[in-house]
Amino acid sequence: MDDPNAMSKTLCREDGATIAYYQIPGKQWNSSPGVVFLSGFKSDMTGLKAMAVETLCKRLGHPFLRFDYFGHGQSSGKFEDGTIGRWTEDAIFVIDELTDGPQVLVGSSMGGWIMLLVALARPERIAGLVGLAAAPDFTEDLIPAALSTEQMETLARDGEVAIPNCYDEEPYLIRKEFLEEAREHLVLRNSISIPAPIRLIHGMQDNDVPWRTGLKIAEKMDSDDIEMIYVKTGDHRLSGDQDIKRLKRTLSSLLEDLS
Repeated sequence: MDDPNAMSKTLCREDGATIAYYQIPGKQWNSSPGVVFLSGFKSDMTGLKAMAVETLCKRLGHPFLRFDYFGHGQSSGKFEDGTIGRWTEDAIFVIDELTDGPQVLVGSSMGGWIMLLVALARPERIAGLVGLAAAPDFTEDLIPAALSTEQMETLARDGEVAIPNCYDEEPYLIRKEFLEEAREHLVLRNSISIPAPIRLIHGMQDNDVPWRTGLKIAEKMDSDDIEMIYVKTGDHRLSGDQDIKRLKRTLSSLLEDLS
């Protein structure tokens, strides 16, 4: 697999914030869609799934883009100051500035929410969507229910609460303002008008985002071309060898259909 620490570049936003990204061009003979990877909550562009998609795109000759949201990875800013709206703006900005033509968005966990928001904002640029344990509306549907009474009291009193992170020693710091801002970007409350084909992969042993979330997404989408893949032993990360192979097969098949 390619080096995830390959020299990245930097894109500046109007407010002075910088977004780190890495991009590969497509082959001249391949006029099929490009691919953009959208990482998850507190994840970055060097993750295993992002690199696997990059390797596939290199082999197939498709343009590919991965990047870090504000407060993530190599980009500027503090993670705690980020919001769903800000991270969506980052995604739209890099797609507008760095890509041409139709794109397939691959969104992992929170990236699956960002993926839907970007597609709603730029429908003419979207050729297809691939969601990996997609987690739209997790701030409303999952976080409050996961907090204990004591944590809810802390959040109300202090405006923030630390939540243990099973993937890292450093806990998540959730701010009240973050949850309130996210309400402006909920997508599962109404129908989702995105006609592009969508592929959803979800582990049935996902302890972070229930696999039934995939059903909610499918029910809300007005696309007739939706395929769902449930992995009986799959967890939230979907980063095992078989998971990576499945991701590559799914994306490769979608790209072939779009060619």
